Amino acid sequence: MKQIAQNYKSGELAVLDVPAPVGRPGGVLVRSLFSLISTGTEMMKVSEASMSMVGMARARPDQVKKVLDQVQQQGLVTTYKKVMNKLDSYTPLGYSLCGVVTEVGQGAEEFEVGQLVACAGNEQALHAEYNWVPVNLCAAVPTGVLPEHAAFATVASIALHGVRRAEVQLGETGAVIGLGLIGQLVVRLLVAAGVQAIGIDPLPDRCRLAEKAGAVACGSPDDLDALLAELAKITNGRGADQVFLAAGGSGNGPVEAAVKLARDRARVIDIGKMRLDLPWNAYYEKELDVRFSRSYGPGRYDTRYELDGIDYPVGYVRWTEKRNLESFLNLVARNELEVASLIDGVFPMTDAPTVYENLKTGDLKAIGVLLEYPVPADDAPAPATKHVLPSAKHAAVLNTGSGPKDPIEIGFVGAGNYASSMLLPHLVKLPAASLAHVATTKSLSAVNAQKKFGFITASTDSDSVFRDQSLDAIFIVTRHVTHAKLVCRALETGKAVFVEKPLALTRAEIDQIAEAIEKTGNDRLMVGFNRRFAPLLTGMRKDFGAAAAMASTRYLVSAGTLPKDSWYLNDEAEGSRFTGEGGHFIDTLTWWADSLVEEVYAVRGPEKGDVQAAFRFANGASGTIAYLTGGSARFPKETMDVTGGGRSARLDNFKTATVWSGRGKRTIKARGGQDKGQQAEIARFVAAVATGGPMPVSVDSLLTTTRATIAVGESLLSGRPESV
Repeated sequence: MKQIAQNYKSGELAVLDVPAPVGRPGGVLVRSLFSLISTGTEMMKVSEASMSMVGMARARPDQVKKVLDQVQQQGLVTTYKKVMNKLDSYTPLGYSLCGVVTEVGQGAEEFEVGQLVACAGNEQALHAEYNWVPVNLCAAVPTGVLPEHAAFATVASIALHGVRRAEVQLGETGAVIGLGLIGQLVVRLLVAAGVQAIGIDPLPDRCRLAEKAGAVACGSPDDLDALLAELAKITNGRGADQVFLAAGGSGNGPVEAAVKLARDRARVIDIGKMRLDLPWNAYYEKELDVRFSRSYGPGRYDTRYELDGIDYPVGYVRWTEKRNLESFLNLVARNELEVASLIDGVFPMTDAPTVYENLKTGDLKAIGVLLEYPVPADDAPAPATKHVLPSAKHAAVLNTGSGPKDPIEIGFVGAGNYASSMLLPHLVKLPAASLAHVATTKSLSAVNAQKKFGFITASTDSDSVFRDQSLDAIFIVTRHVTHAKLVCRALETGKAVFVEKPLALTRAEIDQIAEAIEKTGNDRLMVGFNRRFAPLLTGMRKDFGAAAAMASTRYLVSAGTLPKDSWYLNDEAEGSRFTGEGGHFIDTLTWWADSLVEEVYAVRGPEKGDVQAAFRFANGASGTIAYLTGGSARFPKETMDVTGGGRSARLDNFKTATVWSGRGKRTIKARGGQDKGQQAEIARFVAAVATGGPMPVSVDSLLTTTRATIAVGESLLSGRPESV
């Protein structure tokens, strides 16, 4: 299928051939008819992509702060790789469309095949021929509503939520500053609610359009005095009950105009993205109530609502994202809201690059622009969920001294930022490895991996990787909750398996994996516990000498806080943070002691997610891990101290490693930035698969480390030591 995407680094905007998404439980597969270009939000993103790196930094200071924090914790080189990987990738555009349901997933039975629906979501309702959309971001289109009008539903819901935040009442007066697409919709909604509306915009055509929609008066910012006089006339000198900020840009004019328009104790609603340098005295004297309107309503940015389909009870949250979509569609169906006059152009989706360019340059002056999608013939085949490169380059020789002469064929399930920045760049450099097949749930992720790393086949169907008989090894780099199931599936194919941590989230899942190994006889398993391969750490252990195995180890992890929308915080589905990441550090202590964990005792810390755990190993060695989330974002993430046999050692965030012995000490410094062992880990795994040699880490160690990670959570609940 075709999808519109942009490379944020180069600014290139293209119509790409990508694999179509696969239908999944909890949502519907939708064939697009029309999608709406957001001439505000989308054009801001398109414009940012054409900026220099300095310009991008100025436009997104919030992201710059995150990058600087990552540099302090992870080092400049590692951070640079991750940032460039994100920038130099195609990102999707679009978030408002209307289409036809072609497949209904389990849990989405409220919809049916052939039904017309409006869809929302900046990762779901994309400018693409097909989209998978979860139930709470999809609304049935009532009979009589044209699909090109229903395509406005998401953007209209943004305006509708802003109006709801204003708590408008019949007979009040509202002022709308900025008469672009959102502002025009706000005007129409105010008129439909029995509210007198006035508007401000520098473009006369937009003012006239708002007046035709029912606004009492509109004018430019230069005509503010005349508008104030008109406002005084229709409100008996009181001023506007609500002022809607629907403009953009870096100027403070809208905020300053709002205070002049507003009555005493009026509500000022920020819907757009603009500078908000509030003139304190003026806002204080009128005691203005400044409110923010967050996108298209309650549920936005809540993954449990948007992706998991968990609705808010109507008795507690009357208007959610989905109910706002439905409300707009019903207003259109009852002819109480008109959007036809907002449509300035309808273009084939294949013309999208030209349309965006004309919007950016101003050659196309428009408020509402729709992209139209071709309607397939009745006998047209289903959209392909695979995309195969027309030609492929395979390495000819191995990077090992023995074994087969052909490179091993590798498949990937999942290709997110970690896989694309920390695993695949190392794999692509190994002549012993050939990247054959990648599958991701999102079409663009698969194509990005294909274009960057040369995969022969890109797919949105993970089963196609497991069915691929040409593969020698399968990498699983997906969300934690999927690991155990996918590992069992991969082991059943008889291929070697590499899975990112964690191997499993529960003891039941570990037992299933152990059973799959026994049943299939396939123990060619590797987990991405990369620290034990880090050059600084291996050098430190060598310098420490024979006393290492019986030393006491202390591992401090300053994990820091996570964004509120991080999927890592979904403990019910993905396990705790420590369950997801703790295996890294337990494996490191296991490798250092050269012994398996037998017993764990853990206590909680003051912050949610804090864990302090002690480990007893079979050979008598001991170790502790302090996994803390409340520290500074710029404090080094990982520090490891070792004491024993008259020696001491410290690993400082994979930047330096020092061993003290006798009266002297030896310090090793990292070259070329932090190296946490991914490169060596990948090379060892590929060599083992290519030569048939043993896996880099024994299965017993992988299973025991995972059991010990799970035992930490059990000890936190029981308050006592837990046997592994």
